[in-house]
Amino acid sequence: MKTEKEKMLSEESYNTHDSELVAERTRAHRLCASYNLSPTDSTIRSTLLSNLLGKVGEDSEIEAPFHCDFGYNISLGSNVFLNFNCIILDCGTVTIGDGVKLGPGVQLYTVGHPIDPTERKRGLEFAHPIVIEENVWIGGGSIVLPGITIGRNAVIGAGSIVTKDIPANVVAAGNPCRVIRQVPH
Repeated sequence: MKTEKEKMLSEESYNTHDSELVAERTRAHRLCASYNLSPTDSTIRSTLLSNLLGKVGEDSEIEAPFHCDFGYNISLGSNVFLNFNCIILDCGTVTIGDGVKLGPGVQLYTVGHPIDPTERKRGLEFAHPIVIEENVWIGGGSIVLPGITIGRNAVIGAGSIVTKDIPANVVAAGNPCRVIRQVPH
């Protein structure tokens, strides 16, 4: 029989109140709090990020404050920049490619809750991965929902709610986010 963590990582419904998951979230929240309290000490910040995240590429930077659920499900490529107040709910994997830029207040949600109120009351959740391919720019205040892939070189306008996959080489914006035009070459 699978543990709740194994269910979470394999995109099955899982119980968020499981003691192992609660302990892992608590650990991540403590590391985030420490990170957010030491915004000018690059050595401490680097150590905290390497202890928190699954992968941190070369020359990647996260401005404090930063918050996540587990951390180990987040993979940052090289030259990634996350501006102030980014939140990543990483119950599922979050893969952020090289050269990605996230504006202030961007939120990435891999987790969702069942429509059925009985299942929600039992503490069930689901998680689907988010993939942000290389050289994407996501404008401030945007929200990316579970299971989304944003293609390379795409630009997401500020304040967008991304509910469906976005192809490569486009500018997209709105609620719901939709393609507006191709990225100029």
